[in-house]
Amino acid sequence: MKRLMAAGALALLSGCATLEYYAQAVEGHLEVMRSAVPIEAQIRDPGTPKTLREKLERVLAIREFATRELALPDNGSFRSYADLGRPFALWNVFAAPEFSVTPVQSCFLFAGCVAYRGFYSERDARDAATELGRRGYDVFVGGVPAYSTLGWFEDPVLSTYIRYPDTEVARIIFHELAHQVVYVKDDTEFNESFAAAVEDEGVRRWLEANGTPAQLWSYEHLRSIRRDFAALVLKYRGRLEEFYARTATPDEKRAGKRRLFSDMEDEYRGLRTAWGGFSGYDRLFSEGVNNATLAAVATYTGLVPAFRALLAREHGDLPAFYGAVRALARSSRSERDAQLAVLRKTALN
Repeated sequence: MKRLMAAGALALLSGCATLEYYAQAVEGHLEVMRSAVPIEAQIRDPGTPKTLREKLERVLAIREFATRELALPDNGSFRSYADLGRPFALWNVFAAPEFSVTPVQSCFLFAGCVAYRGFYSERDARDAATELGRRGYDVFVGGVPAYSTLGWFEDPVLSTYIRYPDTEVARIIFHELAHQVVYVKDDTEFNESFAAAVEDEGVRRWLEANGTPAQLWSYEHLRSIRRDFAALVLKYRGRLEEFYARTATPDEKRAGKRRLFSDMEDEYRGLRTAWGGFSGYDRLFSEGVNNATLAAVATYTGLVPAFRALLAREHGDLPAFYGAVRALARSSRSERDAQLAVLRKTALN
């Protein structure tokens, strides 16, 4: 019963006020938990392929590093393994009005408001996106390799990302554990940006301790690309927000919207050239960037510079940083936003 109640809470976190949605959320997560096997048992199993065994051994080392060096929770999360037999754990659906870059929120009594709806079936996610599109919303569907139950369950390592490079596996584990440190109701951007800042710092420290100079350089290079892309998205989110606030007819706004997104794509091509041809975001543009796409990316990156500045203010002391973030979380939304705005300005200057 406790597990079912927790799964119900997970459904609330995912956000969709229908019994059908709750049912898929509860069953989807319980399926994940039923598939979980302790990593040490998986390693001992003679039927485990050598490549998977070796990867799981490295996962255990990453997990221990998370607790020992990053002060992340020491619990049963990421000490088991689940093979889901599909490419993603969830598919998140973001929606935004035609003339707004603010994502549609789904709000619940216990979990608060979140900026997306998560589905365990891609078909269900795309059906939901189609319905939102019919209602005039911009929509974006993104596959998610991992998610956090915020400590309700002992989250397993998933097959959806186990074959990623070690740096990416570490990044995911650090990110999801960070959600167990601090979670603020009604503030998805705060939660995701905090976790992104922790993953960023965590992987850097992990590579310094365990990686090669080449791996560290590669990660720093990729991190620079991610920062450039996030800056591009935030730049055009700001431009579109300003444009939508102007007095204009719907047709004028649609024309301006097309122009701004075209400008954004042109600027992206220039960045791609500067990145040496890195094409990791091409698919995003090929599917058509819209308000919901900007909302999705901004949700995970918008406040990362502010959290980096806060970590620097604490001289890189992660427990002190977590304490400062908890203090922010306890403040009112207006106070929190004001402090984060100052921190972000400090980071970008």
